[in-house]
Amino acid sequence: MNEIPIRAYGAVIVLIKKVKGEGRFLLLQRKYEPVGSWCYVAGGIEGKEKAYEAAIREAREETGLVIKDLYSASLCEQFYEIRKDSIWIAPVFVGFVDVDAGVILNDEHSQYKWCTIDECMELLTFRGQKEIIEGINKDFVLQTPTPLLKIKF
Repeated sequence: MNEIPIRAYGAVIVLIKKVKGEGRFLLLQRKYEPVGSWCYVAGGIEGKEKAYEAAIREAREETGLVIKDLYSASLCEQFYEIRKDSIWIAPVFVGFVDVDAGVILNDEHSQYKWCTIDECMELLTFRGQKEIIEGINKDFVLQTPTPLLKIKF
């Protein structure tokens, strides 16, 4: 029997700031595959990092942002990678940043936008990304997140 391996070697973090009580989600436009697509912060887990530590580091490396409050989204992003014939899976985190925090992009992305939920639905390409943003909007923006998901770091 042939098996498709599941590789959990990455982490995802959706960055949010509140503008006049309304949530804004940070989306980044990729310079590399898939070129031009919009995404949130994601990257690999290095060494003995925990997944949430990788998410914090990736946010800092890709955007220069400092996380004020961190939560587990209680979700995983997953997709099938055709080139590797494997399923990529990563835990999703939610990071809140100060409303006036400035973004400094690294060389992986060409531009960024702080988006409303509707703008996210227009810009994001993949169904899984849209479902993650919708779930995070419901659980972390439209209502106060449960303290059970808060991560102390």
